[in-house]
Amino acid sequence: MHNNAKPPRASLSVLEHQLMEILWKTGPGTAEQIRKALAPQHALKDSTIRTVLRRLQEKGFVSHRIEGKAFVYSGIEKPRNVAVRAVRQILDRFCEGSLEQLLVGMVENEVVDRAELQKLARRLGQSPATKKEPFKKETSRRKE
Repeated sequence: MHNNAKPPRASLSVLEHQLMEILWKTGPGTAEQIRKALAPQHALKDSTIRTVLRRLQEKGFVSHRIEGKAFVYSGIEKPRNVAVRAVRQILDRFCEGSLEQLLVGMVENEVVDRAELQKLARRLGQSPATKKEPFKKETSRRKE
């Protein structure tokens, strides 16, 4: 298997996201298969699809293997992981890294309602991750 992908870091463009959606839904595929799946939304040339796939590989979102003369592309990251990274970028860029700031803004702008937040709070209360001891910062001790 040929895989020179880097860990995903950069965000996805709209077209890159659409190609990733196809790979997530249908599984591995050639550039031609992906182009055909994308055809109802976009009539793109094969070379355009290959360029976008190459960019996705450079960004670390896809890898490929060679079958005969064809490159077969596969998504490396799960959609949820990509979404988490995208939200982290939003937090860092627009909310000073504050999840609270983001959620308050979403409630104030009616993107999320209080009932959804309460449901989330209940779910988080049941999560093993939230039942662990609270994170405590270690204090550094100076040597005298």
